[in-house]
Amino acid sequence: MKMPGRKFWIPLLLLAAYFGGRAWYFSPNVSSDEFAKDFTAIRADGKSFTLTELRGNYVLLDFWGSWCGPCRRESPGLVQLHETMGDQLIIVSVAIERDSTAWQRALIQDKKTWPYQVMDYTKSFKFLGGNIAGMYGVKQVPTNFLIDPDTGVVGVNVPLDEIPHLIGIGASGAPTSHNTDL
Repeated sequence: MKMPGRKFWIPLLLLAAYFGGRAWYFSPNVSSDEFAKDFTAIRADGKSFTLTELRGNYVLLDFWGSWCGPCRRESPGLVQLHETMGDQLIIVSVAIERDSTAWQRALIQDKKTWPYQVMDYTKSFKFLGGNIAGMYGVKQVPTNFLIDPDTGVVGVNVPLDEIPHLIGIGASGAPTSHNTDL
């Protein structure tokens, strides 16, 4: 039996290199078991805040864009998470935008009513070059970071439906009988 030749292995290696490089490039530079990087930002209501002011609470740091279809499709899940867990979880939405009008319009359309709405200005959507996105190494959206009360990152790109279980709260907002190790 004849072994596969170069015509088989070279394309296979190129595909593996492409997908491996892509996965490496798009992974954020802040991972679980690190501390969240502090930043100061101006909320949509004009008030300034720092991430460390939220210490003592679970925080979902959510990077998105009004121009991003998958981000907009995720919005109803974020709204539901805010409605069911508003007392146990603070959502900080960081919109990577070039235009504040589109961002403001998306906030209204998607019914994002929580107070921590921030616009991270970028010149290019190709590189997502905003200050906060750059600090966290965000290279694609949506991207999220689940931060514990001591500002430790306990999850990156956590599915929204898993967040209540990760922080030990059932979907109804009541504490669960078992608390998962973080």
